[in-house]
Amino acid sequence: MKIRVGLGFDVHPLKEGRDFWLGGIKIPAEKGAVGHSDADVLIHAICDALLGAANLGDIGTHFSDRDQKWAGMDSKFFLKEVTRMLAEKDWKIENVDCTLTLEEPKIKPYVPQMRKVLALLMNISEDDVSIKATTNETLGYVGRQEGVNASAVALISKV
Repeated sequence: MKIRVGLGFDVHPLKEGRDFWLGGIKIPAEKGAVGHSDADVLIHAICDALLGAANLGDIGTHFSDRDQKWAGMDSKFFLKEVTRMLAEKDWKIENVDCTLTLEEPKIKPYVPQMRKVLALLMNISEDDVSIKATTNETLGYVGRQEGVNASAVALISKV
């Protein structure tokens, strides 16, 4: 059996008055991420991890932030498309492990719903989606609540 691992990372600034999308769900928060699409850093990191594992480039290759077609797009669309691209190449998603870095809001109450949404989009079990969060101990752009980032690792196998 052929297996591959991919690593993804994404970062977005935070701004008051914006919706905060993480893992495909809207989370109540004073600030939301700013980006060309809905700025869901978690989904973007997962897309990059999956695309990297399959050697299919990165999210910007397929959904450029210079293309107005993707402006304001729901990132769930991107993950669904990436999942389809992998399936076309006979890759099966085995699991993803993700870490969010942010000071506020606390996301633990939202993790089960995020896992459910992400698992459905990737056609895998909720048990194969891990989401963790940490703070930056008030250091840097994350600590000052100016931005949020996410990293993801994905394991895929050839069908």
